[in-house]
Amino acid sequence: MIHSSLYIDITEKKGKAVFTNEGIAAGEIIEVSPVIVMRKEDRLHLDQTLLHDYIFEWGEKKEQCAMALGFIPIYNHSYYSNCEYFMDFEDETIFVKTVRAIEKGEELTINYNGDWDDQKRVWFDVVG
Repeated sequence: MIHSSLYIDITEKKGKAVFTNEGIAAGEIIEVSPVIVMRKEDRLHLDQTLLHDYIFEWGEKKEQCAMALGFIPIYNHSYYSNCEYFMDFEDETIFVKTVRAIEKGEELTINYNGDWDDQKRVWFDVVG
């Protein structure tokens, strides 16, 4: 399920991104997408490809990895994201929920650290 107002467009600085063509209320689930679950060993191979940036650690103990389908791989990172994602290991899905009201035309973002306001530096935003 992908909210009917979501669409993908190109941004000047970040490439592809997810946007909305209508306002969305806070606390609304805007996407539920399946994942392809793979063995932890598969991650060694995937890390050698462009897919490295799109793979999630998977499982309660992070013993596997997963590739999300739907728009999930297109949401850009923000340390102050307007959405948050949740993993359902049993149903093998990831869902995205708004953490505040979203305005028409606004880009929807997630924090790649997992929590919408986690300030820990992500792998591509290394200072130094």
